[in-house]
Amino acid sequence: MKTTLQFLALILISTAAFAQETVVNLSMQPTYADQVYYKLSTETATTFPRDSWDIAFLRTSAYSFGMRVNSGIGIEVFEAANTAADYSTIDVANEANWTPLYNSETTWSDGAFEKGSATYGFGEYNPITHGVEGTIVFVLKYADGTYRKFINEDYAAGYTFKYATWDANTSTWSANQTVNIPNTNNPDNQFNYYSLQNDAEVVAEPAISDWDFVFTKYATDYYGDGSLYYPVTGALHSDEVSIAQNDEASGMPSNLTLTYSDDINTIGSDWKTLNASYTYDVNSNQAYYLKYADDTVYRFYFTAFGGSSTGDITLNFENVTNALSIEDINDSVSFGIYPNPSSDKKVNLIYDVNALSSNKNNVSIFSMTGKKVFETNLNSNSGFYNTALDLSSLVNGVYVLQFTSGNHSVSRKLILN
Repeated sequence: MKTTLQFLALILISTAAFAQETVVNLSMQPTYADQVYYKLSTETATTFPRDSWDIAFLRTSAYSFGMRVNSGIGIEVFEAANTAADYSTIDVANEANWTPLYNSETTWSDGAFEKGSATYGFGEYNPITHGVEGTIVFVLKYADGTYRKFINEDYAAGYTFKYATWDANTSTWSANQTVNIPNTNNPDNQFNYYSLQNDAEVVAEPAISDWDFVFTKYATDYYGDGSLYYPVTGALHSDEVSIAQNDEASGMPSNLTLTYSDDINTIGSDWKTLNASYTYDVNSNQAYYLKYADDTVYRFYFTAFGGSSTGDITLNFENVTNALSIEDINDSVSFGIYPNPSSDKKVNLIYDVNALSSNKNNVSIFSMTGKKVFETNLNSNSGFYNTALDLSSLVNGVYVLQFTSGNHSVSRKLILN
């Protein structure tokens, strides 16, 4: 019966899809000049210049570290030496002997600098100070041919690093710049950012709670074997959400089984392909499901991509939490509600009574203080029902909706706004 109810509920939800589905137009700007962060639940976009930073420093814990290079602007990272003492003797003429390193595509905390040959990527643990001391000397090579050497000298609830820029005219390094970035900076953000080009710390992302995924350029392992990293434009998702993808040529199916992933490139870049006319075809049949920690689920898919000439992106999304969470009350009754949240204080209660019952079915709504603010009896004869509830008499806020069938009941959080 649950499958039947899900199917009927989806028919009802589909008929209202045009009204419930939200169309979002975003732009990374021509040549993908911006990174665009987006949050579905608040319909909020936040934009930062893509070239404003060189290195991102993970700051979420005193015991967690990670440094990501901005590969989206063409910066390459190399391990040039494995002892700190060699920092002063780095020579760009030895580039052929350096080891290239890349950010992880699947984990935010595993940046290029964690791929170094030291135990902790960039350095070794000091049991006396309980910090990680830098031993690996890195060189960053920029798209314009500029070289900068870099060493993270110490990590202990923050990063202390130094760097210098190669002067090709004199074949010498500039004076060292030494910087300390404590994890207490920008406490609502996942990363702190620094521009080696401008010798300045910058903010290049919104608060962790204010984004679900970011549209950006990044390097992908093209063949999956580490032999070729290639720049692509796509979406990487936040650690605060999980993503499932599903091929849906006929729309959202009635008996949906999803496998969610924490890999940050689950959305990635393959929802579009470059055609023979050098424009992009978008696979609108590829649907994505984004799940929050509270089990709220949004379904979205892409409908347009303008490429580097415009950087424009169009996607459609809707809240499908209730379509995915029809509940069996007992062997004879199942129910669900939609939409939730409700913007007009009108919700639909859908329920399926599989057998005649002398017990009454009813629904009650309680305020967060426990006061009953609404109650109505429902049809108890066998059959499928879609009952509209007009809750316009209630003020905006969070309520508890309780559906009762005989001796069985279930409660759901209901949001009116």
